Amino acid sequence: MNALTKKFRVVGMALGVAATAVILGCGDDSGLPTRYKVYGKVTYKGQPVPKGSVVFEPTNPPMPQGRVANGSIENGSYTLTTSTPNDGALPGDYKVIIMSSDLDAAALAKQQGQGGLLHQGDEGHVKAIKASKNPLPEKYAQSSNTPLKATVKAQSNSIDFPLED
Repeated sequence: MNALTKKFRVVGMALGVAATAVILGCGDDSGLPTRYKVYGKVTYKGQPVPKGSVVFEPTNPPMPQGRVANGSIENGSYTLTTSTPNDGALPGDYKVIIMSSDLDAAALAKQQGQGGLLHQGDEGHVKAIKASKNPLPEKYAQSSNTPLKATVKAQSNSIDFPLED
């Protein structure tokens, strides 16, 4: 085997290893450490919260080192996202903010004939927001007052929130 053949073999092997690493991937492009799946149920007075949002705000480490994770509540269920859809949250301690509203934005847009789009400054949108009600106690919707806490562990996490008055 001549020197040129050996060189091509080494280059070919290096390219093969590099291609394998690219194909298998090394995580996402966020640059964040591993996130762990966080999901659960949100109920109020024993009933699933129909829609809303849940926010995990880091307390240890606090922001900006910690990263907020959030998710939508649909029929009482939520799954958290930090960077990419449903990627979960970083391990650590969090205070939890839960918000809900009886405002149906899709129905409002359809009613206003806007093809599913709402413009925040529109008179109808402003009136609807003012008339909307939060079916949950306000204490859950404010970062400074929420009594809710959670710890995300380096594993899949099922965390439920049974809310009461």
